[in-house]
Amino acid sequence: MPMTRLTALADRASLPALKLLAALNVLFFVLFFAVAFLFAGKAHAEAPVCTGSDILAELAKDSPAVLARIETEAKATLNGQGLLWKLEKPGQKPSWLYGTMHVTDPRVTKLQPEAQKAFDGSHTLVIETTDVLDQNAMVASLMKQPELMMFTDSTTLPSLMSPEELETVNAALEARGIPPASVSKMKPWMLSSMVALPACELTRKAAGAPVLDILIAQQAKAAGKEVKGLESAADQLSAMASLPIEFHIKGLVETLKLGNRMDDVIETMVVLYQRGDTGMFWPLFRNALPSGGSDDSGYAAFEETMVTTRNKTMAERSAPLVAQGDVFMAVGALHLPGPEGLVELYRKAGYTVTAADR
Repeated sequence: MPMTRLTALADRASLPALKLLAALNVLFFVLFFAVAFLFAGKAHAEAPVCTGSDILAELAKDSPAVLARIETEAKATLNGQGLLWKLEKPGQKPSWLYGTMHVTDPRVTKLQPEAQKAFDGSHTLVIETTDVLDQNAMVASLMKQPELMMFTDSTTLPSLMSPEELETVNAALEARGIPPASVSKMKPWMLSSMVALPACELTRKAAGAPVLDILIAQQAKAAGKEVKGLESAADQLSAMASLPIEFHIKGLVETLKLGNRMDDVIETMVVLYQRGDTGMFWPLFRNALPSGGSDDSGYAAFEETMVTTRNKTMAERSAPLVAQGDVFMAVGALHLPGPEGLVELYRKAGYTVTAADR
């Protein structure tokens, strides 16, 4: 289906404000990233209510053809159904692979019964990064590479924007109570981490509500399990920094334009997550949200850098841990499906991998 027609369908579904790059920013911080915890801010006495709407329900009502296309593509996605996977190899005790979301929504922060049983029986927990378990240590570590977070030369964020982009960004920041001058030296991906999640989610985090990864890490330590990480926060920021700065600027601008529709992205991700439809994430964004044409290459670079390459790194670093058996590995759900997802990478490494929650 031509992109112009997809865009027109999305317009009829009231989605024109939901651009691909903006959704990718939100998706990244929901399914991958921990640095957003640094910017949760102070908790408010009364947390704002999350008011997101399910984008899939919108499509079902207004653009069933687009939804059908998304569902067809999702069904064709390898290993696109299931959050819990059992890893088996002769001579080893079984291990488990589980997909997570880095949000505090109570629908997400409780393990499924099958996953809880697998977690309880494991000896070692493996998560994306253990840096999030000690905020002070994470900050200290990141400060050793300040160029990952700030412009360390004469460059400023405004100097990289067009007058129109700068006007949009400044207005949106001021509306959020963030003085533009206070973030002028901040790299765009760091600023995105401050604005890419809904206020309700940031407030819950500021109040101390844990995401699933942190919650099970705390439980694992209390139970005497080993807790291992596959990446550092610096690794994740380095991956972001490797993408073109123009991509990040566009993503930041579109994210700020998104406004309250960030809640809709989160709500839709939670709905898909509850269903275990990990194969629906990319088809939804590719087919339902306008990309602006020139952003298509940026989207491909994002997927390659933030998903595919990191999948390979995670598989390599987790291999000696999983070889010991009795491991429960919990990583962002988007790392599981597809021909280069972790499920398939473990099969290529000689494991029998089966969905354990279907």
